[in-house]
Amino acid sequence: MQSPIKVVKPFGILDGTQANEFRQEISLLLENNTKFILIDFREVTFMDSSGLGALVLCLKTVRTAGGKLFICSINDQIRMLLELTSMDRVFEIFSCREELEQKIMSESL
Repeated sequence: MQSPIKVVKPFGILDGTQANEFRQEISLLLENNTKFILIDFREVTFMDSSGLGALVLCLKTVRTAGGKLFICSINDQIRMLLELTSMDRVFEIFSCREELEQKIMSESL
C-alpha cells in the first residue's frame, strides 16, 4: 500500500534563497491533491528567519487547501528556533517519518 504522505526534503541551509523553491514544491503537491505533507529536515543544517517564514506560509497554505503539514528529523538549531518563536506549539513535530505513518494509520482504522 502506498503511503498517503508526500515527503519534502529540503537540504543544506534553509534561507531566503531556498525558501521560494521550498514553497513551490509544497504548492505543486497541493495542486496534485496531496492531503498529508511531511517536511523531513534530516538534511537541513541551518534554518534562518526566512526559512521559518517560508515554513509558516506553507503551513497556512496547506491548511487552507484542507491538508495537514508535519515536520520531522529536526536538529537542535531548528528545534531552538521553533521553541524561541513558540512555533513548536504550532507544528506537529515527529522524530521520524515512521512515527508519523504509524499515527496516521492508527487514526484511519
